Amino acid sequence: MEQTFAGDRGPVGGSAPVGGGSPVGGAAFASSAAGPGIAEGAVAALADETLDWRFKAAPPESWGRTVRDWLATGPTLSSLGTPLLTLDGAALDHNVRTMADWCAEAGVVLAPHGKTTMAPALWQAQLAAGSHGITLANLPQVRVARAFGVQRILLANALLDPAGLAWLAAELAADPGFAFLCWTDSTEGVRLMDDALRAAGAERPVEVLVELGGPGGRTGVRGVDAAVEVAAAVLRAPTLRLAGVGGYEGALAHDATAEGLATVRGCLKALGELHGRLAGAYPGGAPPVVSAGGSAYFDLVVEELAALPEALVVLRPGAYIAHDDGFYRGISPFARGGGSRFRGALHGWGRVVSRPEPQLALLDAGKRDLPFDEGLPEPQRVRGGAELTGTAARITALNDQHAFLRDAGDLAPVGTTVRLGVSHPCTAFDKWTAIPVLDSADAAEPKVTGLVRTFF
Repeated sequence: MEQTFAGDRGPVGGSAPVGGGSPVGGAAFASSAAGPGIAEGAVAALADETLDWRFKAAPPESWGRTVRDWLATGPTLSSLGTPLLTLDGAALDHNVRTMADWCAEAGVVLAPHGKTTMAPALWQAQLAAGSHGITLANLPQVRVARAFGVQRILLANALLDPAGLAWLAAELAADPGFAFLCWTDSTEGVRLMDDALRAAGAERPVEVLVELGGPGGRTGVRGVDAAVEVAAAVLRAPTLRLAGVGGYEGALAHDATAEGLATVRGCLKALGELHGRLAGAYPGGAPPVVSAGGSAYFDLVVEELAALPEALVVLRPGAYIAHDDGFYRGISPFARGGGSRFRGALHGWGRVVSRPEPQLALLDAGKRDLPFDEGLPEPQRVRGGAELTGTAARITALNDQHAFLRDAGDLAPVGTTVRLGVSHPCTAFDKWTAIPVLDSADAAEPKVTGLVRTFF
């Protein structure tokens, strides 16, 4: 059915509407802006944080020193204990450049999902490489980003909490350069947002994308016709601004089979149809945003949506910066045809603390240290010893603090340290408040060149 975009609910409770098509007195998410997009001084100040027992990766020799002073002592991997998670600095740099270059060539912009790392220093690297903004998943994460001065934030979620909306309204009013975008997927959600923002005396409209979902998926309006009705409700709400459409195709498929890829394409085609149905209804001042693309299917997003007229296509992958040696290694667009342009930057390290059976070794790294929801870690090598990749060695289970390494035999005697590849970076970073960065995990004696601070 065709939807008419007209009407205005009018003021509620005496609050003045903020009105208008383009953001009043502030930046639009789709608009370009000068500057680094993050408060570089706030990120640099993390090097002045004093290390102590609160950071499980920090060795006792670092306690009482600032991060900067400790790094100046030239620590190496041998300085660190186990269990441990590290980042490979060369792989991080490579992945950031690779994704930025690919997006530039494809004619789309990147707003990487910051929930993967919750690390302002890594956000800064992504923004410096050309990312348009940072995507986040909930309001606490947005508050972390604002504490570090992130200027363009896409909240890939609905925001209905009245206290949270009041906080957001105050942030937008205090900083005209702050551009914020979130999702809505129901007329009731639109009403609740509008009521809360009026009650808070919002001075700037909140930009929203109408989220389109699919059967069996997560959030998102079910069907283009229903999504058009939600867009009409947004246009009637004086505290909101219709900024475009969005969705998450990764909620509808979890593999790279022909059936899975066809499902993703169908979802993306529907998103393009919704954008077309809304053409002419968007307020002026900035191009409409069309956003999709997690870390598994961003190539299909470009194939289906990049040619949409008068749209800023925004990709939101988060896992690419660290990549992995598991789920994304197999499903990434760069890996489906064999090989990969990304490199696994995350490594776990566990020491063999027991070998109670000839083909069973227990490592001192477990669920509290390493991700396991999208596949168990894979043993790669014994530090200073044998390569385990290609052998029968495998991790068969994780307990809270132990990993079960089977069939490594005499290659992994008690006391040796095993390097592990991990799967799914999104559940790796949250287990560590500070993650050492190595110059190269493949070096005979890797040097610690940084310490990435996370905020979960």
